[in-house]
Amino acid sequence: MYYRLNGVTQRLTGAPAAACSPQGLRPGVPPVSPPAVFASPTKLASETGSQVEYLGANRVPDLQRLFQRSDGLPVHLKGGVIDKLLYRTTMSLTAGGVLYCLVALYFAAQPGDK
Repeated sequence: MYYRLNGVTQRLTGAPAAACSPQGLRPGVPPVSPPAVFASPTKLASETGSQVEYLGANRVPDLQRLFQRSDGLPVHLKGGVIDKLLYRTTMSLTAGGVLYCLVALYFAAQPGDK
């Protein structure tokens, strides 16, 4: 069944099949299937056998050992120097933004000259 939007009630209502092909237009099937745009040879799963090729080594166990170690550091700082630099930059920008907002509010609260 086909549906259409009723302009008065703004709800979906049932519609005959002719509503979907106005003025006698019918959905047509192309006589010839179009050529593939990005045609490239592919391997079937049965051709590769049971081997699976990866692009790189599996680093998940190493990262699990790193992040689950109980060394007293929060997880967002366990990445080393880069994580500390990003954390400190974020905190300093946040503190600077708060100070800027407080100064802007102070100046906005001052009475204006007439």
